[in-house]
Amino acid sequence: MKEYMKEYIKEIDDKINDHHKFSNEEIEDFLFKMNLFQKERVIHLVITLSYVFFTILFLFLTKYIFMMFIVFFILLVFDGFYVYHYFFLENSVQYMYKQYDKMKNSSIIKKNRKEG
Repeated sequence: MKEYMKEYIKEIDDKINDHHKFSNEEIEDFLFKMNLFQKERVIHLVITLSYVFFTILFLFLTKYIFMMFIVFFILLVFDGFYVYHYFFLENSVQYMYKQYDKMKNSSIIKKNRKEG
């Protein structure tokens, strides 16, 4: 999904930089995909928070059973990767908000030129 998201954002950026006039269908398609990316972001937030919860739980268990430190360390590594991926999703979706604003401005200009 990460590569797909990068490619899609680059495709929209290229169209924006080429002063492409976006139709309502293109904007609706963009909103649909952005909605899917937002849902994936929420899912990854829940997973990340779950991993953090279990990491903290195993940290407390190391007080009683030292071998739990191994599980704690493994979960800590997973936490790092999940946090990194979550921030990628978060930043990408926020960037898509800016793209949407640019697309809407392009769409308004297109409508105004047709009317004028």
